[in-house]
Amino acid sequence: MTSTLDLQKLAHDIKLWGLELGFDQVGITDCDLSTEESHLERWLANGYHGDMEYMARYGLMRARPAELQPGTRSVISVRMNYLPPLAKVAETLDNPARGYISRYALGRDYHKLLRNRLKQLGERIQQACSELQFRPFVDSAPIMERPLADKAGLGWTGKHTLLLNQQAGSFFFLGELLLDLPLPADKPVEAACGNCTACIQICPTGAIVAPYELDARRCISYLTIELNGSIPEEFRALIGNRIYGCDDCQLICPWNRYAVSSSETDFLPRQALHTPDLLTLWSWDENMFLKTTEGSAIRRIGFEKWQRNIAVALGNGPASEAVIQALQERRGQASVLVQEHIDWALQQLQTRQITDNKKQARLIRCIYKGLPAHA
Repeated sequence: MTSTLDLQKLAHDIKLWGLELGFDQVGITDCDLSTEESHLERWLANGYHGDMEYMARYGLMRARPAELQPGTRSVISVRMNYLPPLAKVAETLDNPARGYISRYALGRDYHKLLRNRLKQLGERIQQACSELQFRPFVDSAPIMERPLADKAGLGWTGKHTLLLNQQAGSFFFLGELLLDLPLPADKPVEAACGNCTACIQICPTGAIVAPYELDARRCISYLTIELNGSIPEEFRALIGNRIYGCDDCQLICPWNRYAVSSSETDFLPRQALHTPDLLTLWSWDENMFLKTTEGSAIRRIGFEKWQRNIAVALGNGPASEAVIQALQERRGQASVLVQEHIDWALQQLQTRQITDNKKQARLIRCIYKGLPAHA
């Protein structure tokens, strides 16, 4: 089709075009992921995918892009930063009366944006190679995005199983463009986690069961987004005020000191979701939920799971009369699934209220007797 020299120039041009389209980095690799197949098989055999049946449905095809898109010879891997300029992480996580939403979901759903940009990149390449066949993917097919990005030199796989970049941390989206063109591949970068295990230690539910090994069934992102039924009781208190996803393993990572804020306006936080009051969210009806989350990744979990998650967060928050009353009032109108989590939340709050009252009574007695409060 073209000479080796032409392919080298084309690879260089592709990276420039990708940057012009708003991607923060573009890498190129082949489609050989054979080294990932045994790990994928073990991961699935251990049941770490939980209820995500789609992870197992296509088996090893996930590690074989050429089977997904026949004729594929190269993969263009891209990343795009999504961290908001004012992330307000501590302001939300440290306030149990507010709900924490993973920073990637605060703006518009990234899937369409990235896919459209990848399609534009494919069309631009097609102008230079009229015979080119391409296909863009953004979480839309059984393909191992992170290993491809790793091979393409966009970063290395951290112990939390996310991709890390030395200049940009890990707060970025990934996407792929499969081509039937043998482009020269970029070299992977060297891993730089060293002896650090901060992500493993910080995980509230112990989901990172070993370095580079994630049991999704324990992950808060899975529990609040992917899981359709009841959240296991052993994890509910550990979820805290996280109502959609979790960023703890990223927030603690030293490399995210270099995380780059996104300049993409579509990723700017929606005011109603940035540092939301849990009681305000709980007061929404389904129409309000659908209206506020229109065009957002949050909408895909549906109103029932949204209520389920908020009920758990309320149960982990302040034991105020207002919260208890709001939960009780909604109980009769909620689904069986949500009712279960409301009952759990009420039990938590009432137990905490009794404990707080006993502490208060003890404090009053100590003061009355002139004793130190800790006596």
